[in-house]
Amino acid sequence: MTSIDELFKKSGLPSSSSKRKLDPMVRDPTEIYKSARTSSNNHSRHADVEPSPDEDNLEAGPAPPPDDDDDGDYGPSAPPEDDGPNDDEEGRFFGGGISAQEKEILDFMDDDDPNADINTEEKIDLAWLKKTALGFEKRISRNAELRAKFEHDPARFIDSEADLDASIKALSILGEHPDLYPDFARLGCVGSLVSLLAHENTDIAIGAAEIVGELTDEDVAATEDQWSALVDALLEADLLGLLVSNFARLDEQNEETDRAGVYHALGVVENLCSRPETAEAIGRDGEALLRWLLARAQRQEKPVTQNKQYAAEILAILVQQGSAANRKRLAALDAVDVMLQLVAAYRKRDPERGGDEEEYMENLFEALTCIVDEAEGKEKFIEAEGVELCLIMLKEGKMSKAASLRLLDHAAGGPSGADVCRKIVDAGGLKTTFTLFMKTKDGKTTEHLVGIFASMLRLLPADSADRIRMLAKFVEKDYEKVGKLVKLRRDYGTRVSEVDGHIKVESRGLSDEDKEELADEWFSRRLDAGLFCLQTIDVILAWLIAEDDGARKKIQALLADRDETVAVIKATIQEQIDGMNADSDGSKDTREMLRTLAQFLQ
Repeated sequence: MTSIDELFKKSGLPSSSSKRKLDPMVRDPTEIYKSARTSSNNHSRHADVEPSPDEDNLEAGPAPPPDDDDDGDYGPSAPPEDDGPNDDEEGRFFGGGISAQEKEILDFMDDDDPNADINTEEKIDLAWLKKTALGFEKRISRNAELRAKFEHDPARFIDSEADLDASIKALSILGEHPDLYPDFARLGCVGSLVSLLAHENTDIAIGAAEIVGELTDEDVAATEDQWSALVDALLEADLLGLLVSNFARLDEQNEETDRAGVYHALGVVENLCSRPETAEAIGRDGEALLRWLLARAQRQEKPVTQNKQYAAEILAILVQQGSAANRKRLAALDAVDVMLQLVAAYRKRDPERGGDEEEYMENLFEALTCIVDEAEGKEKFIEAEGVELCLIMLKEGKMSKAASLRLLDHAAGGPSGADVCRKIVDAGGLKTTFTLFMKTKDGKTTEHLVGIFASMLRLLPADSADRIRMLAKFVEKDYEKVGKLVKLRRDYGTRVSEVDGHIKVESRGLSDEDKEELADEWFSRRLDAGLFCLQTIDVILAWLIAEDDGARKKIQALLADRDETVAVIKATIQEQIDGMNADSDGSKDTREMLRTLAQFLQ
């Protein structure tokens, strides 16, 4: 028969260490348990047999036959018919094999289990939060107290640590009730949770980081104000500094738990970066974090681990989301030089497709591409010989070729890209880029190449040797590059015209308000059709018409084959001018340049 001890182990009743109190109106099950243990009559399977000390370990079933009676009836006799209801129709177990008191215990557990459906029945509101916060603070204090008192005897405080860990995990339910975030911060619990990142037990610290990650996850249906209340309190409690201190003490190389802890901590940083203002604050106040991310991305590993890839991804997110300020900060930390050295490994070697290393390489290039959009990044890019590395990858690289071309395009672009453009010419980049231009049929590659050409025509000084060499590439071989440009213009123009036709049909009968609502969607469709590349090509053609009479005649002749004139180029440029923000300082120079070019297209 199953012992009373085993029945209690399976019952789900709280142990003596549980903080949950039983209803005082219910009979104490301990008393029932003691009574059942001390009553020998109730333990006896037969009224005339004395229970043995090992009775609790016996299995239910027929008794073995006596040695001297092979023909007798074995097993227990059938129960009396008037003993009450019997679930066992064959009468083998005497009413289920339990005594009246044992049945009372099971009935108590079925009817009064204090743990039954607690999560579904308990109301999660401010009262619950206050109660939970109080219990959370008590467990933190109790654990700290016992740790200080029994510093050299972990067995004396290990239970309090388990209770604390359970309290941390219980906070995850807040993710389903983000309306409580402001109160959670106001009660001071956010600061207490963050303080556990410094706990001596790294498992506690990792658990705290994991819960912070759950509460700040993008899947939480929090409003902007609710999310901000939580995140602002986290940052105020020095979340970033404590995360960095954890990175320093976690042993990723030898402990799987510590590797998971670093991953959860990086996940917290990624969650915080979902808001641009927070991403910028991380860059502004988290220089130690930026340095750690750079160092982690450089760690020698084979194969590349998930955390190394994640560190590179966080760097890319910070420079994408954190505005120009973060890009400038990373440039000042020599991140460009560090990342160029890391991507240099992929000049001839490709990472394994679909793995962490491929994503690692892409994140490094993404971060570099964002940083070189700033003047400080361009300067560092030149100093670290980034132009030369990109040109090598264009000739020798495989998977890295497209990423290096995009990087070079961004480095050469913008008002501060003149030095990069000059460096491209000095490093022999004209031959590399124009050869690739004539061979490629890929739309993305073409887009970046024409972007580089447009930047060089705009930024290389007039009458300089570099500019003359640039123009000469379009003249050579009877203007074959000009012919390729005009052909591309026709292809992109046709695709954009088709989309424009569909949009015109869709817009019929719509009110001005409806058209305004659909404007962004329509513009996106035009971009997908190649509008940006068409505009860039027309800018290049306009420059060539303005600079070289031979190029003007060639372009006019090629356009005449389709009964077109330079007016189609002028229309595209005028559309660019009309679409620019007249009040923006950044677009002022570009508008002036486009207006000047339009004057040559008469």
